[in-house]
Amino acid sequence: MAALFSDHLYEAAAMLLFGVGFTTLLLNRNLLKKIIGLNVMDTAVYLFLASMGYIEGRFPPILREGVTDASAYVNPVPAGLVLTGIVVSVSVTALLLALTVRLYERFRTLNIDEIVLLARKGEK
Repeated sequence: MAALFSDHLYEAAAMLLFGVGFTTLLLNRNLLKKIIGLNVMDTAVYLFLASMGYIEGRFPPILREGVTDASAYVNPVPAGLVLTGIVVSVSVTALLLALTVRLYERFRTLNIDEIVLLARKGEK
């Protein structure tokens, strides 16, 4: 059992991080804490993709002298997905933070429940 766990340590850490981020996203009412939870979930997904893309004993996907067999290299697609995901994640985080600043300027709180109540009062 211990050998099985040690073989999949990164995957287990990714699942634990995802759970922490998901719990933070669901249970906190503060918008900044929700954004942090979403970023922790993103990081967990990137860790999981990177751990799945790594194969012990293979080379990075950079051609080496005399090695032309594709099975000697690690698949570059997971690394590309992680890099693309990081760029998208930074963009989404920037947008969420900008919207949070706007909400705070208008309602003077970061509590999502209070924002909803104040927004409903403003509609009437």
